[in-house]
Amino acid sequence: MRHRLTRLAACLLVSIAAVGCAGESATEYKPTSTVREVMRSIVDPSSDALWDSVEIVATVEGTVHKMPKTDEEWAVLRRSAVTLVEAGNLLLIPGRLVARPGEPAGDPRTDLNPEEIDTKRRQAPGAWALRAHRLQDAAAESLKAIDAKDVTALLNAGETLDAACESCHRDYWYRVQ
Repeated sequence: MRHRLTRLAACLLVSIAAVGCAGESATEYKPTSTVREVMRSIVDPSSDALWDSVEIVATVEGTVHKMPKTDEEWAVLRRSAVTLVEAGNLLLIPGRLVARPGEPAGDPRTDLNPEEIDTKRRQAPGAWALRAHRLQDAAAESLKAIDAKDVTALLNAGETLDAACESCHRDYWYRVQ
């Protein structure tokens, strides 16, 4: 009986240790996309959805007001805002490169190359984090407007989002201010 209890205790300890080790490896980040890919695939389309959701267009025939009207339209916008808030976290995952090795800048005359951007991020990680958090805060402002179904607040939140994006681009994308 004592031998069985010893074996049972040993098995239990091994199981606990295995679960503990699995938990550690499960929490490691595995970035598979670059910052450029996150921007093109997640940030840009989510931002565009928010910016394009409210428009006031003056035409010869009169003024056209575009805005979300149905619960479904608000729900679509909400998904974009939530996605954008969480994209800020994706930009902060350690080990994520700006671009694939060898990928050039969009326009080398006006854009920093990916290696220059990565260097800036490594030299001042707090500044990079601040920009990601500003993106999240701006998207959260949109989310609040969406939850309130407040078109004016959504329009104003779009300006805040634009300012957050441009602030980051000035520091991490444009070669010349």
